[in-house]
Amino acid sequence: MVMERQQVRSFHQILPKRSDGNLCHAIPQGSGTVTGAIMESQMKSATSSNPALANRLLNEVCHQDNLKRACDRVIKNRGKPGIDGMTVDDLATWFPKHWEELSASVMNGSYRPQPVRGVRIPKPGGGIRQLGIPTVKDRLVQQAILQVLYPIIDAGFSDSSYGFRTKRNAHLALKRAKKIVAAGRNIVVDLDLEKFFDKVNHDIIMNRLAIHVSNKCLYDLIRLFLKAGMIQDGILIRNKEGTPQGGPLSPLLANLILDDLDKKLEKDKHLFCRYADDCNIFVKSVRAGERVMQSITKFLESKLKLTVNKTKSAVAPTEERKFLGYHVLNNGRLSIAPQSITRLKISIRKILHTNRNSLDLAISELNRRMTSWWAYFRFGANKAHLRSIDGWVRRKLRSLMLKQCQTTEEMITLLSRHGVSPRLARFTATSGQKVWALSGTITVSRAMPTRWFEDIGLENLVQKYDLLQSRLAEIRKRTDPVI
Repeated sequence: MVMERQQVRSFHQILPKRSDGNLCHAIPQGSGTVTGAIMESQMKSATSSNPALANRLLNEVCHQDNLKRACDRVIKNRGKPGIDGMTVDDLATWFPKHWEELSASVMNGSYRPQPVRGVRIPKPGGGIRQLGIPTVKDRLVQQAILQVLYPIIDAGFSDSSYGFRTKRNAHLALKRAKKIVAAGRNIVVDLDLEKFFDKVNHDIIMNRLAIHVSNKCLYDLIRLFLKAGMIQDGILIRNKEGTPQGGPLSPLLANLILDDLDKKLEKDKHLFCRYADDCNIFVKSVRAGERVMQSITKFLESKLKLTVNKTKSAVAPTEERKFLGYHVLNNGRLSIAPQSITRLKISIRKILHTNRNSLDLAISELNRRMTSWWAYFRFGANKAHLRSIDGWVRRKLRSLMLKQCQTTEEMITLLSRHGVSPRLARFTATSGQKVWALSGTITVSRAMPTRWFEDIGLENLVQKYDLLQSRLAEIRKRTDPVI
């Protein structure tokens, strides 16, 4: 999610000097619990202390310019339609005609979010991830709220939090982890939260949100988004907890509740790095790590009502644990985790299976996938690993070419066209070996060598690595000239 980050010193620097009235006078619907009563009390106190500020917050959300920016962002992000079938392309024509009606419904409290469309996708490491896809209109309203609340709420987040925040990313999180480990803290408390987005407590979220959102109408609307429910396999499921992944507000709400964890770690003077629900705490010994694991697990489960996955969490040397797809080595350097290479190969197999009848389409998709993979994993790249991946990809493509041959004669023709003598081509094609075995023979490798794949446009990871190293060497030469 990309937004324009703003430096915030006070609410008055963010919000326009307008005096529009607040059309919504609804009291937030509490949960019927003590927590709900506390939140209602907080809302009354916050609103009465500065009603003009509360009004401006909602006015800013519903302002035409903010809604237009939100609409443009939803369209740019693309995404699938929700339960109403409305696409982002439909939104582009709907918005200019209906934005005033939409704005009024949010202002007067009559806007009602629709249930999200439930989608299950496989996790790279196994298991199923539950996604919830809101309608495009709900995504627009969530995005409009996010654009106003983000700079207010994010300003108080920890410097050790890197997920879903502007001007912060996984590479910066890894850079901090490297620095901590290089300084001698090479034991990590690796916390894994079980189904975090599905188990977030609504009362705790709204309690934290009340500190920042003093407008009761806006506060109620966010609660309605949380409780909108999900339609999965034609069945409406009313959710009492969780903030389904898929809506623009979910990452901010997730960070809001996990900020409690950050503040706890900072209070206890721990060095840590958190990216969304992936949190690593760095200590100097296993014994210290076990104490921290016990303490933080108790905090998460008792105070935040979150569950720590005991089987996936561990206290171990950093080089034995995976963080954001990397291993952080004892010397503070990075290496690519084997699971990350395995996932790349799985995605390549899918690409080649999908495009098994078109070499051009296969290479086009392969290049996009390998380029994006390299862009992320370049900081831990090992030339031997890259050489192995390149060789494996070329062999898969040779195998694809051989599979396209329907008969032995077609395979002989293919090999002959690539410079293999007719006699050797016939001997290879009639050898009785399976296609994968043939793709690894010297004959087929010479017929389709590395140079041939470069000529038809296949990306080469080793070449990217060499180019990166030469650029880094040039930078070092300029910054540290030999005297």
